[in-house]
Amino acid sequence: MAIFGLDELSEEDRLTVARAKNMERTFAQPFFVTKVFTSSPEKYLGLAETIRKFKLIFSGELDDFPEQAFYLLGNMDEATAKAMNLEMESKLKK
Repeated sequence: MAIFGLDELSEEDRLTVARAKNMERTFAQPFFVTKVFTSSPEKYLGLAETIRKFKLIFSGELDDFPEQAFYLLGNMDEATAKAMNLEMESKLKK
C-alpha cells in the first residue's frame, strides 16, 4: 500500500484498508491515563462492548461511518452520534 497508494488498489482492498483504519482508530479509546494528553473525558469500555464494536467494523455494518467517528469514543452509541454530527458538519460546510 505504501508503494502504490490507495488509487492503485482494487475496490475490495480499499474497503479492507478503510476497515483497518477504523479499527486502528478504535484502539484510541479515552483511557483514564490519557486524559492529560487528549483532554477527552475518560471512559471505561468493557470487553463485550469492545468485541461488539470490532465485529460491527469487521462485518462492514459501519462502512458508511467516517474514520473520525471511531477516534476517542466509548460505546457504539457515541460512534453513531459522532458520525451523524460529522455528516451534518460536512453538509453545513457545502
